[in-house]
Amino acid sequence: MEWYQSFWLGLTQGITEFIPVSSSGHLEVMQQILGGRSADFHLFLEFINLGTLLALLIYYRKRIWKILIDIFKNHNLKLAINVVITTIPAVIAGLLLSDVIESSWFFSNMVVIACAMALIGIAMVAIDRLPKMSKVKSENELTKPRALIIGLAQCVALIPGTSRSGSTIVAGRLMGMNSESAANYSFLASIPIMFGVMAKSLISSSSREYIAANASMLALSNVIAFVSGIIAIYLVMKYLKKNNSLRVFGIYRIVLALIIISFELLR
Repeated sequence: MEWYQSFWLGLTQGITEFIPVSSSGHLEVMQQILGGRSADFHLFLEFINLGTLLALLIYYRKRIWKILIDIFKNHNLKLAINVVITTIPAVIAGLLLSDVIESSWFFSNMVVIACAMALIGIAMVAIDRLPKMSKVKSENELTKPRALIIGLAQCVALIPGTSRSGSTIVAGRLMGMNSESAANYSFLASIPIMFGVMAKSLISSSSREYIAANASMLALSNVIAFVSGIIAIYLVMKYLKKNNSLRVFGIYRIVLALIIISFELLR
């Protein structure tokens, strides 16, 4: 991988991991722009998570510290248990389908990516008119069944173009949360997933060989992803706090999906 590819892929990851427009879908598009999908691209996707994981840990450091205090000092496990409940379905689905995800043409097909982008985009545009459960004032009030539903929605994000944050924020809105609280919960629930992906990758000898062979490019990508990720989290949370709407993200997804399909039809 060339340095410019590493730079642009890191920037794409950092921005789109937290803005709910699908990081996996945008990375696939960027790969095509930069010259095509490499055979070891799935390994790159796994290790570039380090930069965005660090961005999350820095941004939510006070919230994470409060959760730890609640667990060990106040014995309040509600939010922590909900995060675990939300995480479990994606972990199971990821373990069962990991080989299929990495090898199947379905998961790198641009038309599939575009359709997934459009479907979640339509849901984002329509979310304010869709029926919701009773109002949840914050992520701390989320019930266990609702946390499980958000976790099931997270499984859909295994399909590139769906967006993990997009699917879970939409599910959170349907569970009665406002957009800001749904995003906060979505990002907190993604932390165990990201840790799991990194740990799973490091177990494999082929993955460790990939790190050794591409250390400088991975370092550059992760630094760019970290910096752009911090900025993206701040901007998206500021926007959601002020507007409480996913409409603008939905419209962007639909437009991009139409552009991708148009290019695929003209190839």
